Amino acid sequence: MRTAFWLAGAAALALAGPASAGDTIKIGFVSTFSGPTAVIGNDMRNSFELALDHIGRKMDGKPVEVLYEDDQQKPDVGKQKTEKLVQSDKVDFIVGYIWSNVLLASLKTAVDSKTFLISANAGPSQLAGELCSPYVFSTSWQNDQTPQAVGTYMNQKGVKSVFLIGPNYAAGKDMLAGVKSTFKGEVVGEEYTVWPSQLDFSAELTKAKNSKAESIFVFYPGAAGVQFLNQYAQAGIKAQIPLYTAFTIDELSLPLQKDNALGVPGAQQWVNDLPNDENKKFVADYRKKYPGLRPTFYGAQSYDAANLINSAVVAVKGDTSKKDEMKAEMEKVNFKSVRGPFKYGNNHIPIQNFYLQDVVKDAEGQLALKTVATIVQNDQDRFHDKCKMK
Repeated sequence: MRTAFWLAGAAALALAGPASAGDTIKIGFVSTFSGPTAVIGNDMRNSFELALDHIGRKMDGKPVEVLYEDDQQKPDVGKQKTEKLVQSDKVDFIVGYIWSNVLLASLKTAVDSKTFLISANAGPSQLAGELCSPYVFSTSWQNDQTPQAVGTYMNQKGVKSVFLIGPNYAAGKDMLAGVKSTFKGEVVGEEYTVWPSQLDFSAELTKAKNSKAESIFVFYPGAAGVQFLNQYAQAGIKAQIPLYTAFTIDELSLPLQKDNALGVPGAQQWVNDLPNDENKKFVADYRKKYPGLRPTFYGAQSYDAANLINSAVVAVKGDTSKKDEMKAEMEKVNFKSVRGPFKYGNNHIPIQNFYLQDVVKDAEGQLALKTVATIVQNDQDRFHDKCKMK
């Protein structure tokens, strides 16, 4: 069935008719704009808008219209909003998607309609493997890659055992699997919690402590990450068992986690201090446009998504009916990414570096993330060989 899903997308690409190009470039943006995790969606929107500012809010001379839709962090709502954008609004591109389960629920709608979808965050393993599509690109990563880098770093540190904790949904399972795929020590236990409602982790922390594990790995984005880290410190476990993490500490959560985040390393493909010119401009202009806020990796990925789309539109001189040409252009990564150079694998997932990040106090006395070292270079996801595209 999954092979048929991909073949249908490939056939549709080959048979796409010469639809008339509109006067505007219409982009649908699906993310979470309500509830506790709305801060993530807002950062993605802020960064996408900044990218549009930087290109003059036009693509090949055509004005850009962006339709933002709130998925409410619910797969069924995300699917409905995706259907609306495709069927009623007839957008040229769809961007966004924080959550893997929301993206998976929405994927077929985009592929069947021959609408390019650019995931600016979610990276479920299926997207990189059997459900890869000519119409789907990522400007983030495959879920396993970041925790794989953490597992590699733990090996470098000589860690011998770990207790894994994460949420019970697609990304949580991918994250813990990613650590297990590279960590050479013993996994003494793993716990999956109810997502997204569970915010009390005392039982899981007690199990981790009683397991005698040498370390803990955790994946909790957003509000859950704030709660977990605070409870980890309040329970006195921070002084006893080192914590390693992916996506739990970022520029959105740091002001709430405060000093509890100090000394907790993580990994990421983008950190705010990467020394390329595009990133320097992105960070400086973001802080100028949105006073009091700092961009996150969610925003950096959304900023890149806008520039990826722009590269495709410019290549076809605004004629978005030229699907094959746009696909070929996006595969070239013919724009300057804020993460530095990267390339696409056969499954349209980036092949890129992953960095060790740590929490420090900057020149202003505020907590910030700092690039410490490169953990892995030109990393390719481990599901690309399951993708039928060449």
